[in-house]
Amino acid sequence: MPDSRSLSPRLRALRPESFGADPAGERMARIRRSPNFADGVFQNPVGARTRPAGSMTEFAKVYFRKEERALRSPEGNVPVHATTVADLAKPPASGLRLTWMGHSTVLAEIDGRRVLFDPVWGKRCSPFSFAGPKRLHPVPLPLAALGPVDTVVISHDHYDHLDLPTIKALAGTDTVFAVPLGVGAHLERWGVPAARLRELDWNETAEVAGIRLTATPARHFCGRGLRNQQHTLWASWAVAGPEHRIYHSGDTGYFPGFVDIGAAHGPFDATMIQIGAYSEYWPDIHMTPAEGVRAHLDLQGGKPGGVLLPIHWGTFNLATHPWAEPGEWTRDAAGEAGQAVALPRAGEPFEPTGKIPSEPWWRAVSPPVAHPWRATVEPDTAPADRSGLGLAEEQHT
Repeated sequence: MPDSRSLSPRLRALRPESFGADPAGERMARIRRSPNFADGVFQNPVGARTRPAGSMTEFAKVYFRKEERALRSPEGNVPVHATTVADLAKPPASGLRLTWMGHSTVLAEIDGRRVLFDPVWGKRCSPFSFAGPKRLHPVPLPLAALGPVDTVVISHDHYDHLDLPTIKALAGTDTVFAVPLGVGAHLERWGVPAARLRELDWNETAEVAGIRLTATPARHFCGRGLRNQQHTLWASWAVAGPEHRIYHSGDTGYFPGFVDIGAAHGPFDATMIQIGAYSEYWPDIHMTPAEGVRAHLDLQGGKPGGVLLPIHWGTFNLATHPWAEPGEWTRDAAGEAGQAVALPRAGEPFEPTGKIPSEPWWRAVSPPVAHPWRATVEPDTAPADRSGLGLAEEQHT
């Protein structure tokens, strides 16, 4: 009979590399000292169900229903911006430029520095190369063509935000990694030196190359392995340069804390807000498009301001809603709020103070998407304002 005291280390040695590593030693001691850690796990700012709610039988029916499955993927090749490399070679005139690379990956060029959020260049968001959600469009440019990055910012350790092959490629550069508390254990296993890690609890700040990065609260959860011990934190991020401020939500359910984040770190020139992969089965940990717009307004002091860039949609099929629904509904909700929203193709750079991409490009590869409170606006009948949004219609509640 094997010695139980030696079995655990042996099993840990067999742990797949993609699962990362569990925090230990001083890192785990720091986690236990965190004001956000209680009863052996990290806690959300307000209560949140992290497991699917409702009937799993009904969920399975919805998930496998043929008609609805067909709507969860584009009908053709998703358009991707063709000149990303050349466009990024020119510095932003305003000092702030954002390039959505798909899903939650955004390159932010802010006040002469380059910050890369949640970089995912892998073909699947999965611990395995042969299974799991597959990318629905190609990456706009090879990672090697992106050029030097001052800071890589990670929101949490789920596979669609923390991608092993991408991190291993970036580990060989000089970039600094800003991550939530506990996530550094994964990165160290994958070859990132501890000296290039800035591991933060909520409301802690690190300065890298003159840019201030603050980990701010979010309402989500964590975990990569078979056992989710909730020992790695999840976060949103407020990033400030000498002239500009931006915000990246990571994954989060709606919660009142957006008001406090905005008051402490805003207003923001631009926010990157999660508006996809929502479901009535997990309403506490992902926002709907309407909630995403509401979160942006909270961050801006309760009124329209800056530019909202929708993220966490279009690249992977992670929920039961139609593929194009997050883009369409965010466009509608922002229009009704009078909020400027950027709708770039993957890889299309834009400056928030300049011309904002506004074309509903997804309509070319998706059937019309009905809105819960308004009729679908046809492309050739929608009058456009600065943001390319249709004129607001009355919302019926």
